[in-house]
Amino acid sequence: MVNGSGPPAANACVPGRPLRRVKIASLATFVPPRVLTNKDLEEMVDTSDEWILQRTGIRERHIVDPGMATSDLATEASREAIARAGITPDDIGFIVVGTTTPDTVFPSTACLLQNKIGASRAWGFDLGAACSGFAYSLSVGAQMVASGAHEHALVVGADVMSSIIDYTDRATCVLFGDGAGAVVVSPSEDDSLGILDFEHRVDGSGGPALCMPAGGSRLPASFETVEKRLHYVKQDGQSVFKFAVRSTEEICRRLLEKNNLTAADVNLFVSHQANRRIIESAADRLGMDRAKVVINIERFGNTTAGTIPLALNDVITDGRLKKGDLIILTSVGAGFTVGSILVRWAY
Repeated sequence: MVNGSGPPAANACVPGRPLRRVKIASLATFVPPRVLTNKDLEEMVDTSDEWILQRTGIRERHIVDPGMATSDLATEASREAIARAGITPDDIGFIVVGTTTPDTVFPSTACLLQNKIGASRAWGFDLGAACSGFAYSLSVGAQMVASGAHEHALVVGADVMSSIIDYTDRATCVLFGDGAGAVVVSPSEDDSLGILDFEHRVDGSGGPALCMPAGGSRLPASFETVEKRLHYVKQDGQSVFKFAVRSTEEICRRLLEKNNLTAADVNLFVSHQANRRIIESAADRLGMDRAKVVINIERFGNTTAGTIPLALNDVITDGRLKKGDLIILTSVGAGFTVGSILVRWAY
């Protein structure tokens, strides 16, 4: 397993300039209006509302209409996030889009997004970390601003998972939905508020447990790959479940201990929304109060890179997240990728 960590802490030194504290200045989300319920899925595959809800915690998920792509969802969320930050697209210097479902292999979705929102001074790229896409992208965007390279970065987590889901496979088609979230990352005026630290890991030995086998350079699209339905998500659910619970606990515990904190110090535990049982099991192992655990998977399913911003949006809207609250963001995704970020909320 390969590890990566580091706080974008104020007064830490790097060649040429000091790092500065940065904050999430704004957040916005977007989901397509069409809803696919468990009852709808009962008409498509051999499953039931009771079975899905019991094993995953999902009741419904949002699905795009034909022709809507990841950049379309990202554009809606990004425009609103920029407006809420009180800046203009021209103020954005850097864009990173965490996604598993780019509009095209190339150009990147970040390039398409830059053009759609009119961020004429920005550069950027896509980041592929599956369900850890938002956490990884937030760390990258934070470093760009912390270093002083840019004043404002746009960090997006967006996926149209319905484009790579086999709706004849009852093991996977019940899990995923479509959605996007965007945040603007900016310098913090208060050194006590903002992104405090992060821990990320990769365990590439778990790659086969969750993947899309075809479509890359190893298995380019062919009649055979299409016939064998290899352009869809394949998952060893049991292996993923065990790894996710164990790794979520480990990465969060390591991040908290490094900062001399415990679960009792955390106001909200905001996990990637893959499965209710994974979230609750990991939180219990950490000793996290269930009242602090954010779960909204019942309404959105697993939107991959979109889940954490969608969860944050809910707790902002209902007043559970307030300025000064300490939150931990955490995710496990295909790869395997593992990530956790400690944030003192700034607004």
